[in-house]
Amino acid sequence: MTAPETQKPPTTNTNLINWVNEMTKLTKPDRIVWCDGSEEEKVRFTKQAVEQGILEPLNQEKLPGCYLHRSNPNDVARVENLTFICTPTKDEAGPTNNWMAPKDAYDKLAKLFDGSMTGRTMYVIPYVMGPIGSPMSKVGIEITDSVYVALNMRIMTRMGTKALTMLGDSNDFNRGLHSVLDCNPERRFICHFPQDNTIWSVGSGYGGNVLLGKKCLALRIGSYLGKTEGWLAEHMLILGVESPEGEMTYVAAAFPSACGKTNFAMMIPPKRFKGWKIWTVGDDIAWMKVGEDGRLYAINPEHGYFGVAPGTSNESNPNAMKTTARDTIFTNVARTADGDVWWEGKDGPMPADLTDWQGRPFNSRSSEKAAHPNSRFTAPATNNPALSKFSDDPEGVPISAIIFGGRRATTIPLVMQAFNWVHGVFLGATLGSETTAAATGKVGVVRRDPFAMLPFCGYNMGEYFAHWLQMQGKIQTLPKVFIVNWFRKKDGKFLWPGFGENMRVLKWIVDRARLRVGGHETPFGWVPKAGDLDLSGLNIPHEQVDDATNVDLAEWRTELESQGEFFASIGPTMPRSLELQRELLLARIDAIQGKDA
Repeated sequence: MTAPETQKPPTTNTNLINWVNEMTKLTKPDRIVWCDGSEEEKVRFTKQAVEQGILEPLNQEKLPGCYLHRSNPNDVARVENLTFICTPTKDEAGPTNNWMAPKDAYDKLAKLFDGSMTGRTMYVIPYVMGPIGSPMSKVGIEITDSVYVALNMRIMTRMGTKALTMLGDSNDFNRGLHSVLDCNPERRFICHFPQDNTIWSVGSGYGGNVLLGKKCLALRIGSYLGKTEGWLAEHMLILGVESPEGEMTYVAAAFPSACGKTNFAMMIPPKRFKGWKIWTVGDDIAWMKVGEDGRLYAINPEHGYFGVAPGTSNESNPNAMKTTARDTIFTNVARTADGDVWWEGKDGPMPADLTDWQGRPFNSRSSEKAAHPNSRFTAPATNNPALSKFSDDPEGVPISAIIFGGRRATTIPLVMQAFNWVHGVFLGATLGSETTAAATGKVGVVRRDPFAMLPFCGYNMGEYFAHWLQMQGKIQTLPKVFIVNWFRKKDGKFLWPGFGENMRVLKWIVDRARLRVGGHETPFGWVPKAGDLDLSGLNIPHEQVDDATNVDLAEWRTELESQGEFFASIGPTMPRSLELQRELLLARIDAIQGKDA
């Protein structure tokens, strides 16, 4: 092997240099580029990606600095069945994760990585998850043969020389290795080694599998680090609610996919709430640690948004539309004849002469979608008009409330507050969403997604629940915990309008967190009393709101029995205190119905 063309490493960190040399020897690239994160580098990489057909320039007058990428049609989403947690024992990974022994995984993937970068450029990407210099932040190094990854990591993280400066001579960094290889699903694996703080990803070019700082480090490895170091890495948005008087309250919220998470993070309050503002700290991931004052503080480890395009519009999320209007990479969306982008759910009628996400002329009569249902935008957080001025604060923001929300047509009320921390953990542990016909062929089947972390927890889920319970002993001022459900129906119709009107629910949550509004105690939690929710200017009958907040004992009995089946599937690590919560709620139903023996 001839030595690859390389620049002098811009660091004297021998731990890092030795590891890069080791990976170079394995992958055998022709060239090595150390990314510095500069504007000049971005211009150079973009020009190269366009010349290689990886990026396609869009209309620079309509969308300045924006480009389109089309991935391999077999590589358009995360692959949970090919994602592994590689711990010494299977029990450490738990029943909800795919497991592979570390030695087997290293051996298997090393054979695939051997010579994988021959004829290619190796990009060494130093990056920081979290604000530079924050005690809550983590440094990672991703080695990749994809310029698309390099450009996306520049948007999504604090990338380049500043990361090397923060790392210094430390050996404490995440080691990430990625190669697209030949994008063959038969040779596609995403492996996490929590004890080694290492991620190996091969055979994919899709962001969720290859932007290793995101789900891989920030959640799967991060959740493990959080357990061992005493903090929380969560699939949660972070937002600030500012009152007209300038009072700020911060909330973290977990929603499974297709439940309006990004819309909530970037919500614009309705006209009734004149003077109220919502500030986005983060739209997807929260790292939370206990501060010196005993409160729970959160940072957003990311620096950009990797959002789902379909359904995003000026009606559903005007701030997201403004965020993606410049310096954004669109992946697998449709393209208009004049070089604009389009997807299902975007404003206005479908344009004529569309090119679909695979680069083919789109037939409007086709049953297929013009944009892939999981098409994405990668946009800088600094583009967001509602970006919090504390989004880059090294200390983070203090969390007063934690919200869980799923998509449920019945049972779960519009909003409900947990009685206490353990009950709140129970609500998070039993979080679920109902499937759609498109997803499974069956409608209304509840898929449990505890804490919206089922695909992202890097260790045993029962131990994860226990870690949340243990945090009560560390946090002196506990956030109040709530569950919300924007999707409750009656006679097939949604009872709540959602979108910006969710501000009405959020205000009740903030007022409850600040102990200044009442509620009605049900057997399962606190819900708003009549008059607690500000419904002024909202043109729906009070009876409809009553239906949305109603608690039905029969429905809850079915729900609790279903939760019992899920708890049993976790096995021996399932905390007894959460099972007791479930039994207590069932006993309350029995007592109310006169069946309490």
